[in-house]
Amino acid sequence: MPSGLPTGLIWSERFRNHQTGAGHPESPERIVAIHQGIESSDTLHALEKIIPEEGDRQFAELNHQRTYVDRVKLACDQRDQYIDTFDNPIDSQSYQTALLATGAMISGVDSILKNRVKNAMALVRPPGHHAETSSAMGFCLFNNVAVAARYAQKTYSLDKIAIIDFDVHHGNGTQHSFENDASVLYSSIHRYPFYPGTGAKEETGWGDGLGTTINYPIEVGLGDDTFLDIVENSLADKVLAFRPDLVILSTGFDAHEYDPIGGMTVTTEGYRRLSGLLVKIADDCAGGRLLSVLEGGYHLQALTESVCAHLEELMKEES
Repeated sequence: MPSGLPTGLIWSERFRNHQTGAGHPESPERIVAIHQGIESSDTLHALEKIIPEEGDRQFAELNHQRTYVDRVKLACDQRDQYIDTFDNPIDSQSYQTALLATGAMISGVDSILKNRVKNAMALVRPPGHHAETSSAMGFCLFNNVAVAARYAQKTYSLDKIAIIDFDVHHGNGTQHSFENDASVLYSSIHRYPFYPGTGAKEETGWGDGLGTTINYPIEVGLGDDTFLDIVENSLADKVLAFRPDLVILSTGFDAHEYDPIGGMTVTTEGYRRLSGLLVKIADDCAGGRLLSVLEGGYHLQALTESVCAHLEELMKEES
């Protein structure tokens, strides 16, 4: 990895266009608050701003069935209030906004693998890790990290990719996309039992992918020490042994002690330390190539502070 490369920030005001309705936790205010926090930071001005690629359904179809993409478009075109379940509110612009999020994945992968940036974070909405190949779920329409992995494989012929998910909820959609694929390691640290009900330790993949799904289900109320211990004393060794060419993070901050949904006790400083460990993993096994993709986090101040801490760790030079 060439030295001196900046950290990329992928963001667009158009991610506000996905309207979820009054009182919904996954609101446009989330990325507005984060962006304001970044703009007021003394240290984050050096981020390389990356404009997301225009959304195109071909990106979504890297991971999703064509008939499902059609359904999302139709539901938004006819101004349905939700798709598939009541926890997936949509409006007329949700389809295009979700496509823009997949376009951000293409911009992030391209920027990293063409050595324009050393790593990057995509501040996107809607989130994606619950989205299955043929259905919406848990605030998610298209599975952003799955699209990023499939694009990186197809375009850059990468042999192995690791996806690390530390959202408080298990990424069922991501696991199901890759659980029989030996070229993608999916690992998740999440509260269990909890929504969506998947992510037991015994879920380890199947077929060619047996052993490349690694779940760390943890009890309600746990915090920094548990997350850090898992990464330092188990996850790091497993990812390093896998030797991925690219690390993708499903970056959720809803295990924060102030989050109204997660029920966990991770602190902002805990997220900073966790981020540093994950950056080191990418440095040690993937030449620093790391794409971080925003998932959950619903307390605006905690979310903003945690994202800023995360970005500061991404920006640090390798020691």
